[in-house]
Amino acid sequence: MTYKHSEYMHWAKTQQRSRFNLATSGVGSFPLADLPVDWSKLEINGDNAYGYPPLREAIAAKYGVSADCVVTAAGTSLANHLAMASLVSPGDEVLIEHPAYALLADAAQYVGGTVKRFARREESGYALDPVEIRRALSPRTRLIVVTNLHNPSSALAGQPELAEVADLAQSAGARLLVDEVYLDAAYDETPPSAFHLARNVVITSSLTKVYGVSGLRCGWILAPPELALAMWRLNDLFAAGAVYPGEVISVAAFEHLHILRDRARRVIEQDRALLGRFLDGQSAVSAPRTRFGTTAFLRLRQGEVDAFLDRLRSRHETTAVPGRFFQMPEHLRIGMGVNHQMFAEGLRRLGLALEDRGDHPAS
Repeated sequence: MTYKHSEYMHWAKTQQRSRFNLATSGVGSFPLADLPVDWSKLEINGDNAYGYPPLREAIAAKYGVSADCVVTAAGTSLANHLAMASLVSPGDEVLIEHPAYALLADAAQYVGGTVKRFARREESGYALDPVEIRRALSPRTRLIVVTNLHNPSSALAGQPELAEVADLAQSAGARLLVDEVYLDAAYDETPPSAFHLARNVVITSSLTKVYGVSGLRCGWILAPPELALAMWRLNDLFAAGAVYPGEVISVAAFEHLHILRDRARRVIEQDRALLGRFLDGQSAVSAPRTRFGTTAFLRLRQGEVDAFLDRLRSRHETTAVPGRFFQMPEHLRIGMGVNHQMFAEGLRRLGLALEDRGDHPAS
């Protein structure tokens, strides 16, 4: 029997860690002790049969929607899985961007969808182009899936483009699913959620990437109330209920999001400035410049990426994500926002490996 699995998640759990970890995708951990909250009232059990009401209300308030639109889930990955399981029937066509986060296609295929790709092109900075979606759209399309900010490049899709894609989906009788887990890393004039663009838009997100509290696994879906209810009922097959203390702590995180956000922003902005200078001085790699986000997608101009990353790890104690997990084997993804000193040294070692393929000592 062949068991279904995710090659990327197995790699991330077993191969990502190193002394200088550039393979991250979210910001550094926020210390629980730094949340100004009295934890003496924290309990193990409580009322959260269909989501902890204060958490649903906190998420709803963030987006300016009714709590009836909110479905909570264990992180964005499970939110995406639950959304697709609700929206896709076996044989339905699912249009997914390319390059894309591997688990999006994995989840669509797992629920029986037929995955079809549309391009987000490197030469255009991985911009979301409705023309590419129109070319791929067919009468069998039931779901279009995009990420915003784009994973892996951090490109920001504009509201006009997203609205046009929602219209295209509507014309085919389909829905648009937007994974917005990185959107709050657009710190200046953060755009509104795509959920407000049209009734056929569903969004997923979580606190896992931009806020440094990934251990809470606080994820959610926004959907029209009747669809949200169907998702809750479907989730009865997957989970009896969430971990109650985690949901209580998540409410505390929402009450102090500005503290979590400001802490992460300082590190990300330092890292992005350093990456810009690094790319300015490097001819061995290239990448479209983006203003925001915790990830960057670099093209290796010469050589084989997996072999290069093996040398980077073994000779320089540094890791980055192979582009093959995004269906782009000539690329690699690096992450920012964890620790500026670690990032700076990891980037220096990446530069050494690019210059001489690791012949110089790392120190």
